Amino acid sequence: MYVETMDGLYTPVGLRVPTGEGPFPIVLLATGNGGGGMAWVRRAVQNQGYTMERLLEAGYACAWLRYRTEVDLGYNKGGRLVKGERTGRGLFNRSPLEYEDEIAVIEHVKNLPYLDPNRVGLIGMSHGGEMVLKITSEYHGAAVGVAAEPASHEFLALTPDETVPLDQETRLRKVEDMRMVEVAKVRGRIDTALALERISSIRTPLLVMGRETDDLQGIFRTTYELLEEAGKEVEWVSYDHPQHGYIFPIRDTDGAYAVDEVQEAAIRRVIDYLDRHLQVET
Repeated sequence: MYVETMDGLYTPVGLRVPTGEGPFPIVLLATGNGGGGMAWVRRAVQNQGYTMERLLEAGYACAWLRYRTEVDLGYNKGGRLVKGERTGRGLFNRSPLEYEDEIAVIEHVKNLPYLDPNRVGLIGMSHGGEMVLKITSEYHGAAVGVAAEPASHEFLALTPDETVPLDQETRLRKVEDMRMVEVAKVRGRIDTALALERISSIRTPLLVMGRETDDLQGIFRTTYELLEEAGKEVEWVSYDHPQHGYIFPIRDTDGAYAVDEVQEAAIRRVIDYLDRHLQVET
């Protein structure tokens, strides 16, 4: 389906619903940067559908989301979205950002008669994990969130080191090779006061997931520690796995899912966490 966003444009969603009458709890899935449109959604449902199948078996509706492309430092520079009116139509202080597309999707699925508006969960991986933090900092309509390997450097107001050069042509940051493994290094490069101000408004229970060998493990862990220090309802778990995005297995070239024990354990951990907060009966 296509869902209308805050500025009247549409974003694609691939929704699956369990057998039965409902109303069902729903879990929204997001990974990485935006763009790609409905073609991306169709590929994700087809080739990254393993976790969807596990969610369906557990009684959840679930949907892969796509959203507009990330704007480099748009969150830090743009400030909160202010909505006004001019000549009887909407007027904003800036264009909506990708995480606000996900908020629009949450509001949309709350109005579908076969879904339970009080039981909406979020799973975001990498940039999608940072989106979970941005969403829950400003919006309180999700019941629970999972931030898996959250690339939350912008949310934490981190100043990168020399591992993040500027692209000489576009003058945009190249964060692909950023190395922030140690918590102490991350703590020394973030604006702690600003990060805690953003965290202070979070009400949603969160599970933060790390990856032992990831170059951004220090960011993942610092995200959890700041949430915990701020008194938020948060849990931490970390797995040793070679795949960035291990909670979303991908079909191999033979069309099969080769899911190992670590991935199975991680997906079970996520569903157990969702069950506790969305109160799914099994």
